Amino acid sequence: MIAAPEIPTDFTLLQESETHFSSDTDFEDIEGKNQKQGKGKTCKKGKKGPAEKGKSGNGAGKPGGPNRMNGHHQQNGVENMMLFEVVKMGKSAMQSVVDDWIESYKHDRDIALLDLINFFIQCSGCKGVVTAEMFRHMQNSEIIRKMTEEFDEDSGDYPLTMAGPQWKKFKSSFCEFIGVLVRQCQYSIIYDEYMMDTVISLLTGLSDSQVRAFRHTSTLAAMKLMTALVNVALNLSINMDNTQRQYEAERNKIIGKRANDRLELLLQKRKELQENQDEIENMMNAIFKGVFVHRYRDAIAEIRAICIEEIGIWMKMYSDAFLNDSYLKYVGWTMHDKQGEVRLKCLTALQGLYYNKELNSKLELFTSRFKDRIVSMTLDKEYDVAVQAIKLLTLVLQSSEEVLTAEDCENVYHLVYSAHRPVAVAAGEFLYKKLFSRRDAEDDGILKRRGRQSPNANLVKTLVFFFLESELHEHAAYLVDSMWDCATDLLKDWECMNSLLLEEPLNGEEPLTDRQESALIEIMLCTIRQAAECHPPVGRGTGKRVLTAKEKKTQLDDRTKITELFAVALPQLLAKYSVDAEKVTNLLQLPQYFDLEIYTTGRLEKHLDALLRQIRDIVEKHTDIDVLEACSKTYHALCNEEFTIFNRVDIARSQLIDELADKFNRLLEDFLQEGEEPDEDDAYQVLSTLKRITAFHNAHDLSRWDLFGCNYKLLKTGIENGDMPEQIVIHALQCTHYVILWQLAKVTESSSTKEDLLRLKKQMRVFCQICQHYLTNVNTAVKEQAFTILCDVLMIFSHQIMTGGRDILEPLVYTPDSSLQSELLSFILDHVFIDQDDDNNSADGQQDDEASKIEALHKRRNLLAAFCKLIVYTVVEMNTAADIFKQYMKYYNDYGDIIKETMSKTRQIDKIQCAKTLILSLQQLFNEMIQENGYNFDRSSPTFSGIKELARRFALTFGLDQLKTREAIAMLHKDGIEFAFKEPNPQGESHPPLNLAFLDILSEFSSKLLRQDKRTVYVYLEKFMTFQMSLRREDVWLPLMSYRNSLLAGGDDDTMSVISGISSRGSTVRNKKTKPATGKRKVPEAEESSSSDSMWLNREQSMHTPVMMQTPQLTSTIMREPKRLRPDENYMGVYPMQPEHHQPPLDYKQQEEAARQQQERAAMNYVKLRSNLQHAIRRGTSLMEDDEEPIVEDVMMSSEGRIEDLNEGMDFDTMDIDLPPSKNRRERTELKPDFFDPASIMDESVLGVSMF
Repeated sequence: MIAAPEIPTDFTLLQESETHFSSDTDFEDIEGKNQKQGKGKTCKKGKKGPAEKGKSGNGAGKPGGPNRMNGHHQQNGVENMMLFEVVKMGKSAMQSVVDDWIESYKHDRDIALLDLINFFIQCSGCKGVVTAEMFRHMQNSEIIRKMTEEFDEDSGDYPLTMAGPQWKKFKSSFCEFIGVLVRQCQYSIIYDEYMMDTVISLLTGLSDSQVRAFRHTSTLAAMKLMTALVNVALNLSINMDNTQRQYEAERNKIIGKRANDRLELLLQKRKELQENQDEIENMMNAIFKGVFVHRYRDAIAEIRAICIEEIGIWMKMYSDAFLNDSYLKYVGWTMHDKQGEVRLKCLTALQGLYYNKELNSKLELFTSRFKDRIVSMTLDKEYDVAVQAIKLLTLVLQSSEEVLTAEDCENVYHLVYSAHRPVAVAAGEFLYKKLFSRRDAEDDGILKRRGRQSPNANLVKTLVFFFLESELHEHAAYLVDSMWDCATDLLKDWECMNSLLLEEPLNGEEPLTDRQESALIEIMLCTIRQAAECHPPVGRGTGKRVLTAKEKKTQLDDRTKITELFAVALPQLLAKYSVDAEKVTNLLQLPQYFDLEIYTTGRLEKHLDALLRQIRDIVEKHTDIDVLEACSKTYHALCNEEFTIFNRVDIARSQLIDELADKFNRLLEDFLQEGEEPDEDDAYQVLSTLKRITAFHNAHDLSRWDLFGCNYKLLKTGIENGDMPEQIVIHALQCTHYVILWQLAKVTESSSTKEDLLRLKKQMRVFCQICQHYLTNVNTAVKEQAFTILCDVLMIFSHQIMTGGRDILEPLVYTPDSSLQSELLSFILDHVFIDQDDDNNSADGQQDDEASKIEALHKRRNLLAAFCKLIVYTVVEMNTAADIFKQYMKYYNDYGDIIKETMSKTRQIDKIQCAKTLILSLQQLFNEMIQENGYNFDRSSPTFSGIKELARRFALTFGLDQLKTREAIAMLHKDGIEFAFKEPNPQGESHPPLNLAFLDILSEFSSKLLRQDKRTVYVYLEKFMTFQMSLRREDVWLPLMSYRNSLLAGGDDDTMSVISGISSRGSTVRNKKTKPATGKRKVPEAEESSSSDSMWLNREQSMHTPVMMQTPQLTSTIMREPKRLRPDENYMGVYPMQPEHHQPPLDYKQQEEAARQQQERAAMNYVKLRSNLQHAIRRGTSLMEDDEEPIVEDVMMSSEGRIEDLNEGMDFDTMDIDLPPSKNRRERTELKPDFFDPASIMDESVLGVSMF
C-alpha cells in the first residue's frame, strides 16, 4: 500500500477498546468507550480536502506503530502483507487481523482506510490499486471508474467465484472479517462519522457498477456489514432497556436513598445510547436504500440470493425492527424469482421466522397473502426448493392449524409417493405432524398398554385409512419409506399390527373390513422389509449404501424382534387368511426377513412345523401363480444349509414335490391316453399340478424328478393334435425352460461328463424346435411365450456362453438357421409393429381401458427388446435389423428408444455393416412404395417425404465426428448408388433408371461425407452415368442433379473438413480468411482426390476410403479484437435498447451492396458500444430500475394461478428503518453526498411504495 505523506495533525484518536462483543454487555465506561470521536468536526459534503484528510493519526512517521508496515504486524516471517492476502490465506485469527487494522487506524486513519478500500477492490479481483493521491483528490465515482478501466477482463472469474482449495474458504473468511471488524469497532470508531461513511459510500458505488465482480463482492460486503450493524443495534436496544430499568428503579426510591449523581449518570448514558442508535439507524438506512432495494432485483441470481438471505437474518435477529410487512414484502415478491437458488433462500429465510412461535402474530398478514404461493412451490421444478417449501408448510402447520385448508394439505399429502426421496420424506413429516402427532388426553393413561389397546392402534388405523383413500394401493412401500424417519416407533409397532389382525375387536370398537385388513398386511410387510433391508424401495435413492455400526445393530435387533414375533404369529395369520390369495401372498414373504437361527436358539421348532404345514395346505388350495411363487420363495428362504433347520424343511419340501410329481405323471398318462377330446376336469387337474411344479422349479432344482420327458410328451402331443389348452402349453414351455436352465447350471458349476453335455445339447435343440413350431400356433399367448423363451434360450446358448474361460461348453453353442431367424422376425413384424386398436389381447378385451393399453404396450416393448438383444449380441444376422430400423419414424413414440439404442450398439460392433443395414431399410421402404404406387409416383407425396425424413434421422445418428464414421458413410453411399442404378429403364437410356429417385433420399447423407470423400463418391457415381444422363435437365432427372450438387457443394467451405484435419487444404482457416485461395492450391487437392478414387475403385465389393492424415490442432477462425470493456452478459443495462426495425427482404442486387457495407457497420458499432459504455461509467447511473415491482415468473411444473392483486388492502408509508422504541430522536440532515445520496439512487416516490 502507498503511505500518505507526513502531515502534522492536531487530532488524536482515543484508544479503541479490546472488549469483545457480548449481547448482554452493559456498555460501561461511558466516558471512554461510548464517546464519539470528533463528532461534528468532519466535512458534511463531498470528500474531505487534502488538508483535512491529512489531519488525522499520529503522523506518517510511524504509520503503523513499532514493527508494523502498512498497518500490519510483521509476523510469521511475512512482511508488508496486505489485508487481502491475510484474509485469503485464512490462517490467522481474524480478531488479531482486525485488531492490527484498528491499531493502524488509531495511528493514521487515512492510511488504514486506504488499506480497507484496496482490500475491497482486490477482493473483487481487480488488479488496480487506489493510491493515496487518488484517495485525497478523487471522488468515489472517479475511483471506481478508474478501477473499472484497470479491471482484468480476460477472465470472468473473481475470488468469490474461483475454484480451488485456496479460494474454497475465501467467502467465509471475507464475511468473517467484516463481522469482526464491526464488532471490534462498535464502541467508538463506527461513530466517528468517517470510517463507516467512507466504507458505505464505497460499497454503494461499487454495488452499482456494471462489472459483475464489483457488484457481487460489494453487495456481499454491504449485506454482511448491515447484518453486523443490526447486531450492534440490537445490543444498543438491550442496553437502553437495561439503562431505563436502572433509571426507573433509582427514581422510584425514597428521596433519602435516591442517588442524584447516579440518576444524572444514567440519563447521560441513555442519551448517548440513543445517539448511538440514531447513528446506527442512519447507517442501516444508507445501506438498505443504497444497496438492498436495487440489488435484490439484480440480474445475477447469486446477488439476489445474498440479499434475501441477509434480510431473513435481520428479521430473525431483530424482529422488533425488521419483522413487519415493509420488509417481508421483498421475500414474498422474490418467491416468484425465476432462479431456484433465490427461491430457496426465500424459503429458508421464512423457515427461521416461522420456527419461532412468538413471531407468528407478526406473520399473519404475510401468510394470508403468500400462502398459496408457498403451497404451489411444493411442486417446484427444483427438488431442493420443493423440499424446503414442504418443510416451511410443516412449520406453518405447527404454528397454526387453521391457516392451511384441507385442499392445501391434500396438495402435500400425495407427495409422499414422489420418486424423489427428500421430497417424499418432507411430505411424510408433514403428514405425520398433521394426522399422527396429536394424542388425546386419555391416551396418556394407556401409554404402557400394548397390542390392540396401545395408543398406536388408532394411529395404525389412521395410516390404513389414509393409504386406502389415496387410491395408490401399489405404492405402500413408498408411503412407509416417506414416514420411516419421522414415525419409526409407529411403523415398527408390529405387535399392535398383529393384534389388530388376530384379536377380536374390543367392546364398541368397529372391526377392520376385508379391504382394510389387506391394506394393513401390505403396510406391515413393507415396514418389515424396510427394517430388515435398511434401504429405500426401488426408485428411491441411488443404491445401497454402507451401513454404520449403529444402523447395523438396529437392523439386527429389528430382525430378532420380527422373527420372535412372527415365528409364532405367522402360522396363525396364514390359517386365518388361507383362502385369501392377496393376503396370503404378502404374508408368505415375511420368512425372507427372519433370522432363522432363532428357530433353534429360541426353541421354536414346533412353530416352524406349523408354518410348513400351513404352506403345504396353501399349495394344495391355490392355483394362483403369485401365491405358488410366494410359497416357492418361502421354501427357498427356509432351505438354507447354514442353519440347523435345513433338514427339517428339506424333508417337507421333498415330500411335497414327490407328491406333485407323482400326481402329474399319473394325470398326464390318463390325459394323453384318451383317444377323444380331453375332459375339462382332467385338463384342469393337469394344469393346476403343472402350475405348482413350474412355480417350484423356478426357485428349486427338481432335476432328480426328470420332468423333461413328461413335458416333452405333453408339448409334442399338442403339436400333433393342435387342441391342447393354451395354459397347459404355456406352463409346459416354461417348466421345460427351467429344466434346461437347471441342467446348464449343473454342468457349468461342476465337473460334468461328455454324456451330460450331449444330453443337454440334445434336449436344448429339441426344445428349440418345439418352440419354433409353437411360433405358428393360432393362440397369441402361446406364440408370445414360445417367442420369449426362444429368444432367451438362443441368447444363453450363443457364443457368449464360452466367455470367462468356459471353452468346455463349446458343444452347447447353438446358432439359429435362416428359417428360424426369419420366423422370429416375422413374429416381431406381426405382433409388435401394430396399431394400438389392432391389439386384441388387452386384459378382459377392454380396448378402451388405459391400463390395459399400457400393459399391452409394455408387453410388446419386451418382445421387441428380446429380439433386439439377439441383434446386438450378433446371435442373428445384423441385416435382419433393417426391418426394425425402418419402423423408427412410424413407431417412434412407442419404440423409438429401443430402436435408437439398437442402432447405437450395432454401430459399435460393426460400423460398416450397420450402415449397410440402414441403407437396406431405406431400400425396403422405397420398394414397398414402388409396389404400392408404381414408378411414376409423386416425389412430394407423404410416403416419399416420410422416407426422406427417416433418412435425415438416420444421418443424425452418425454424430459430428466424421472421422469415426468415414468408411461407413462411404459404404452407405456406394450401396445407395448401386441400388439407384440397379434397374435400368426398359424404354432405353434416354429414360431414367427405375430407382433413380432413391438418390433424392441418399442425398440426406451427403453432409456426413468428408470433402475429398465427396469427390471420391462423385467419381464413383460417374461410373454409372452416361454422357447423355449428364446433359438431361427434365424433372425426372432432378434426383440425379440434386445428388450430384450435394456431392459438389461445400468443396471450399466445408466446415467439417476443418475438424477432420485434411492437410491438403494447405492452410488453416485463419489463413484462408486472410489470403484468397489460388489456383496452385487446387492442384495437389485434385491429385489426392484422383489417388483416392483409384484406391477406392480398385477394391471389389468392400470399399474403404483413404486413411486420414493426423488431425492438426484447431485454430480459431476469429481474429482477436482489441481489448475493451464489456458489460456482464446478463447485465440489465442502464440504457434502454433501441427497438429493432425489421427491414424488408433484400433482393439479389441489394444483397451484394449489403455485403460490401457489413464490415464498415461492424466497425462503427464497436466504436459506439465502447463510447456508450465509457459514458455509462462516467454517469454512474444505478444498475436497476426503481423498486416498483417484484420479479414475477411462474416456474412451477404445474401451476394454476398467478399473482393477483398484490397491492389490495395494504399500504405502507415508508421504508425507512425505524428502530423501536426511540425517544429524543434527532435526525441527521444528510450523509455526505459522495458517500451516499439517496436522491441519486432512487426516486422519492419509491419510498412510499405499498407492500403488496
